[in-house]
Amino acid sequence: MWKYIVKRVLLFIPTIVIISFVIFFIMQLPEGDYVSSYVARMQAEGEVFTEADVAALRAEYGLDKPWPVRYVQWVWKIISQGDFGYSFAYGRPVWSVIMDRFWLTVLVSLTIMLFTYLVSLPIGIYSALHQYSVGDYALSVVGFLGMATPNFLLAIILMYASFKITGDPLLGLFSPEMLQNGVHWYNFGEFLKRMVIPIIVIGTSGTCGIIRTVRAQMLDEQAKQYALVARAKGVSEATITYKYCLRAALNPVVSGLAGSLSSIFSGSTISAIVMNLAIQGPVLFEALKTQDTYLSGTILLTQAFLVVVGTLVSDIILAWMDPRIRYEKGRD
Repeated sequence: MWKYIVKRVLLFIPTIVIISFVIFFIMQLPEGDYVSSYVARMQAEGEVFTEADVAALRAEYGLDKPWPVRYVQWVWKIISQGDFGYSFAYGRPVWSVIMDRFWLTVLVSLTIMLFTYLVSLPIGIYSALHQYSVGDYALSVVGFLGMATPNFLLAIILMYASFKITGDPLLGLFSPEMLQNGVHWYNFGEFLKRMVIPIIVIGTSGTCGIIRTVRAQMLDEQAKQYALVARAKGVSEATITYKYCLRAALNPVVSGLAGSLSSIFSGSTISAIVMNLAIQGPVLFEALKTQDTYLSGTILLTQAFLVVVGTLVSDIILAWMDPRIRYEKGRD
């Protein structure tokens, strides 16, 4: 097991390097660059640019060099100085832009993850243990609706309902008073209230998916030979369900941990834009739209790093949970 972990950790560096190259290459595929986008916006407002002006801007931003050269320079600065580059749109270092919303993004995403697992696991287990009951049918309908309804549409519906009931659509995580004075204990309740809609909206799709997965896996495990033998030997149903079947049924859920960790850094971009959430998703969207290469590249690279870390963590948890999984040859 330890050999497997060491091998996976050693593979981190080449994996991340390859991913960074692919990210940087793909971002060069659209025609133009940040200067092209900037000039087009300014010309739409009546500004006039000569070819010399455009060339000067491109040289100022370092975009006059071939993209492989810029990629090597970007990677070398990350390794040698911890410098992730300069954001053209924000006019400051990339990492400072990311850190502006980093902790709020982590708070929102971890809360949503906690909500997702605390709600989905008990419901999935209940549905499997009460197959074809009224509760199972009702929860299945809710689950299908949750998976079929676009998150941004659900956000609009909930904000409209909030406006009709309370007079406040709860748009964004901060009220005007919070934006002026900051979040303190006396207005923390208002902040929590504004967290409700994002948690429901972003967490719903993941919750419904996990419910269906856990239900299907639990039903499959309960029908397997080892469960039937355990029942025949007089093992209690609770032991069979929670000690054996549930551990095996959680394998697909644990495997999805990599994607969950990645979502911490971006969240649901479209839903975040609709709800005016100050998290990383809208920043990434704007960076891609304006071709802010180093900002979007750093966010995507960080997401890729979290996927790699999440995959390793999920594999370790799977090996601990399921004794059938072996990573070392020669072991039974």
